[in-house]
Amino acid sequence: MDTVTPHKRATRWKPQRYFLRSSIPADLSDWLLDRESLTLRLQQLCPGKSPRGFRVQVLSQLQTIPRLDETQALSMQPREMAVIRQVLLLCGKQPWVYARTVMPVSSLRGKLQQLTGLGARPLGGVLFADPGMRRGVLELAEIFPGQAVFAAATAHMQHQPASIWGRRSVFRLSGKPLLVSEVFLPDFPAASPMLPGLERQLKKR
Repeated sequence: MDTVTPHKRATRWKPQRYFLRSSIPADLSDWLLDRESLTLRLQQLCPGKSPRGFRVQVLSQLQTIPRLDETQALSMQPREMAVIRQVLLLCGKQPWVYARTVMPVSSLRGKLQQLTGLGARPLGGVLFADPGMRRGVLELAEIFPGQAVFAAATAHMQHQPASIWGRRSVFRLSGKPLLVSEVFLPDFPAASPMLPGLERQLKKR
C-alpha cells in the first residue's frame, strides 16, 4: 500500500496561471510550461549526451488508493482504487525526471488496459500517439523536503536538493482520466538549448 506518513506533507499544486514567469526557475520555465510530449523532447535531447540514450526505469506499479490531492484532481470517490506507476526517465545512467501516473481502475477499460502493461516503454509515446487525447490544465509546484512527492522523487539520491520543481496534468483517453506528474531532478540539463521546432511553437503562444 502506498501510504503517506504524517510528516509527508501534501505538495501545493496550483494552475500555471497563478505563477508569474519570474517566479519559475528561468532554465526550467520552458520545460514546465510546454504542453507537448516531454518524452519526445527528452529522447531528442539525450542521444548526444549518452551512448545508452533515453530509457525508462520502472520503480513500482501498484494498485492502491491515491493521495488525497490526486483523488481530488481526478474527481475520484473516496477510497477508490487506482493503478499507480512510478518511473525514472534517464539519459544513460543519469536520472533526469521522476514521473508518477495515477490511473483510476475505472479508467482501465477497452484499449486503455494497455497502459498497465507498458513495462519500460514510455507512457508519453502512447498518450501523444492517440489523436483523441485531451490534456487538462498544467499545474506547477515547487516541491520541498518533507513532502511525499519530494521523498519519492529523490529516494535514489545521496545528496538531496533544497527543492525541486514539477508539473502535473490530467489526460483523457477515450474520455477516461489519468493524472501524470513529472518532476525535474537536479541532474537534468535544463539549460540545454531547445530544439528549433519546439522553440518556435513556444514563441507563438
